[in-house]
Amino acid sequence: MSLVTEEIRAKASEVYNGDEICQAKSKELLREIELPNGLLPLHNIEECGIVRETGFVWLKQKKSITHKFDKIGKLVSYAPEVTAVVEKGKIKKLTGVKTKELLLWVTLSDIYTDEPPTGKITFKTPTGLYRSFPTTAFEVEEPAAKEPAAKEGAAASAAKEPAAKEAVAVKEA
Repeated sequence: MSLVTEEIRAKASEVYNGDEICQAKSKELLREIELPNGLLPLHNIEECGIVRETGFVWLKQKKSITHKFDKIGKLVSYAPEVTAVVEKGKIKKLTGVKTKELLLWVTLSDIYTDEPPTGKITFKTPTGLYRSFPTTAFEVEEPAAKEPAAKEGAAASAAKEPAAKEAVAVKEA
């Protein structure tokens, strides 16, 4: 059963469909609430949305995935539907996310960073148990901005032009 009802969808300030736009919007949202951009490494996202007035967000992917955060050696499972209420530095009422502790899968309910920032991020279960890790373990290096890449591409093609002209000159001779 989906937690995202038609009523919630109707109240949504933003609803997006398609993996590419949903990937971009989920990373944008994480930056906006000042959390690491790699917290939601979902694949094949079909729909995402946010109700700005309440902070309720949802992400729907085709199937559940398991991701290993290599820097801390933890496995995390993401259900086909992940929902939460977000605010600056916090993800609350999280559903659809579990982490493996020893041999058990444990549900996560909250994720937050300290204020003032300490470089740590804390994951809490509904029972009140929690673990903290460095925020850097959940950062993903994003590709450089499009403008510098476009300039580099233009410079590279300009550098190739003389070589192309030389090749044409050789053929004519």
